[in-house]
Amino acid sequence: MQLPGPVRRIVEERAEAVGFPALKRAAAAMSDAYRAANPAALARLPAADRVAAYLVTRLPATYAAALRVLGEVRRRMGERRIGSILDVGAGTGAASLAAHEIFPDAHLTLMERDSPMAEAARLFLPASEIRIADVDRLLSLPPHDLVLSGYAVGELKTDPTRMLWDASQTALVVIEPGTTGGYELLMRMRRELLQGGAHMLAPCPSSGECPLRAPDWCHFAGRVERSSLHRRLKDAELGYEDEKFSYIALSREEAALPPSRIIRRPRQEPGKITLTLCQPGATRDADVRKRDREAYRKARHADWGDEWD
Repeated sequence: MQLPGPVRRIVEERAEAVGFPALKRAAAAMSDAYRAANPAALARLPAADRVAAYLVTRLPATYAAALRVLGEVRRRMGERRIGSILDVGAGTGAASLAAHEIFPDAHLTLMERDSPMAEAARLFLPASEIRIADVDRLLSLPPHDLVLSGYAVGELKTDPTRMLWDASQTALVVIEPGTTGGYELLMRMRRELLQGGAHMLAPCPSSGECPLRAPDWCHFAGRVERSSLHRRLKDAELGYEDEKFSYIALSREEAALPPSRIIRRPRQEPGKITLTLCQPGATRDADVRKRDREAYRKARHADWGDEWD
């Protein structure tokens, strides 16, 4: 998976304007800040440097995660129309880029407190509405059909769960890093909103309690192509990286849920593929053997995060 061509060209231009030495310093500082769970430390970097570093190193991964999630949401929603989307904590617009691809006719509103990041998003999505606002200081959000928040809720000082849901006229989608902390945050939101009358949309095959127990947690992965510049910044040899993420999608109306979902990367052995499945109330390993030709053919093409019948 890679960014759309016009977006890649804009990212390359922004990176070239900053220069490689400054870009590498900013990318290293960004990695340190995220590892220390202190994204506020990035404010000390020159705005042009940190925005360019983010565009090169994080925009492709967050776009890939959002594209995967929103594609699943679109399938689960069926014929329901999405005419407006609010991206809360939009950053440089990665999730909105994915939303524009999945829901091309929807009007996009991006809300972001960091104005240099938001101005970068304007380059990719010139027809969208940009609002500079700090969600921690708001009491409510403008209603939209779909409210989306990618990699932002965990950075807020206040709990936005009720505010996000109240603004969601049709559905709410929240994506967080695929860590135990990201998963636990999403599970708290899930419990609160399901108890308040929301309906599960994805990824869970039911609205019941999650069957996973610590130290296990639910997350997925999307493989992202690394640009040559990204590899140089990271001193990386591989031409790709796996972006791990967790997410929840909740709906105002009931939706048809899959019988089960693949929650680990399929494991292949000679003549056998093992799928780890989440089903209502339980998880289990299913061995699909070559003699079951149709099931085996489907399992060969199945991916981590796919539904399974």
